[in-house]
Amino acid sequence: MKFLRNLLASILGFFISIFILFFLFVGIASLIGKEDAVVVKPNSVLELDLTTSIKDYAPKESNPLGEVLGVENPSLSLEAILNAIDNAQLDEKIKGISIQTNFINAGIAQTQAIRKKLIDFKESGKFIYAYNDNYTQKNYYLSSVADSLFLNPVGQIDFKGLTSEVLYYKDFEDKYGVKMEVIRHGKYKSAVEPYLDNKMSEANREQISSFLNSIWSEYTKEISTARNISVAELNTIADNSDGRNATLALNNKLIDASIYEDQYLDKLDNATNSKSKTISIADYIKSGKGRISSTAKDKIAVIYAQGQIIYGEGNQEIIGQGIINKAIKKAVKDKNVKAIVLRVNSPGGSALASELIWRELELAKKEKTLVVSMGNLAASGGYYIACNADIIVAEPTTITGSIGVFGAIPNAYELSKKIGINAEQVATNNSANYSLFEPMDKKFYDVTKEGVEQIYTTFVNRVAKGRNMTFEKVDAIAQGRVWTGKEALENGLVDELGSLDDAINAAAQLAELKSYKIRNYPNYEVDYKNMFKFSPFMSVNKDDILKEALGDETFKLFKQINEFKNLEGIQTRLPYIMEIK
Repeated sequence: MKFLRNLLASILGFFISIFILFFLFVGIASLIGKEDAVVVKPNSVLELDLTTSIKDYAPKESNPLGEVLGVENPSLSLEAILNAIDNAQLDEKIKGISIQTNFINAGIAQTQAIRKKLIDFKESGKFIYAYNDNYTQKNYYLSSVADSLFLNPVGQIDFKGLTSEVLYYKDFEDKYGVKMEVIRHGKYKSAVEPYLDNKMSEANREQISSFLNSIWSEYTKEISTARNISVAELNTIADNSDGRNATLALNNKLIDASIYEDQYLDKLDNATNSKSKTISIADYIKSGKGRISSTAKDKIAVIYAQGQIIYGEGNQEIIGQGIINKAIKKAVKDKNVKAIVLRVNSPGGSALASELIWRELELAKKEKTLVVSMGNLAASGGYYIACNADIIVAEPTTITGSIGVFGAIPNAYELSKKIGINAEQVATNNSANYSLFEPMDKKFYDVTKEGVEQIYTTFVNRVAKGRNMTFEKVDAIAQGRVWTGKEALENGLVDELGSLDDAINAAAQLAELKSYKIRNYPNYEVDYKNMFKFSPFMSVNKDDILKEALGDETFKLFKQINEFKNLEGIQTRLPYIMEIK
């Protein structure tokens, strides 16, 4: 008995110690938070540094010790950035904005939304200046909104037009005997084209050229207005790389002066009529300026669906029907929520998960107004979950459409022959089975093709019903074809061009709301297991290690291959992995 009593006392003491230690760390975190409280000082300049990863939705780190121990993965919420710029417009302590960022860690549509908000900021009469040692093309696009734009005397502007590169693996497959067996519907559904050929099809070249030109026209139109340079002149500058040094950039009116950083800081002092103080956008958000306060009782729920779509629960990086459908149900159940805005930023993914989310939205639409806002991507499965909204709002540079279906299955038959492996199967029935080490037989192909065709037909019917179009009309603009938001407006796939704010305003109008506040979803559950990972060495991010070892470009390729490796079931997904430069 004494032994058991001592054992129980030891166990109890262990758990008490753990809880005391936990609350001690929370207390320390709280004290540090109070000491480091951000204060906005008079005559401040808001510094727009966008090198941190920008997500549509970036809820606060679930581990309360993450920031203290330096093990959190920092990111900025697009919503918080836009709210902060709005607040800065009315903040007497903020005299202007300085855009000074090495690069912009955001998509094109996100960048366009920030740029529009900066145009609104200028209406306050406050200044916007921009400075950099070198400008990437996206950085220059954003910075061109400034009243005055400056470049280091030995810097350059990478202004050369847009390009997109697609890698083809057919020759590699033939050489090494490992290939992807592909079943698809849609002549533009080129997600799997790199596995079938060693060069780009004319259909794929047509769609890439179309949306690149659409995005570039947005770039040049907006830069033309801001810098008072004609679109024709901008294209000549791009053709000749006439931003490649500061002298050419100045001569071609891309900048207002070539100066050093210390001279730029002097200009900020002159603009504020005092020794200016800068506050980063991240700190300004921490000060509480990343929110728009409201005392309204009515709410509009903004549900963020960001990342590829998988069948399962999902998380902050991946859309799963589990977490998204829970969010939809919570918004519907809340009597104060009068409208739902679904913010989609996804290349698509699992057809099954897309259908399950579509169904939950269809049920929600019977109870609440439903509006969709499209971010950088709302393609394939991303469009599937958007198509039944009352109104669809896209940015002009959003990549959307891609209404098509494919299945891709790895096959190593030729490789197995080369290295002397023979696979033999025994089965009870003559069903449509598949082996990695045998050629795909016709029976399995036919069954899978039937599934692809069934899902394509369902997909097109969903769009036809949601968009009030005939099956034939949707089919004509589907076939896996990718469109920009601007093109999608012309062919009826979206209703309006605009930002998340515009989508929220549209929802408010449909729900007849005069005043409201925003409620963001999903609620991500706290992982209590990770809350006790006090050591930074226990929370090492494997992606960071791989990136360090492989380099940025190789790491991107690794991530792309890894994503395709993890695809399960028939996919409604963007036609290819795309990086626009």
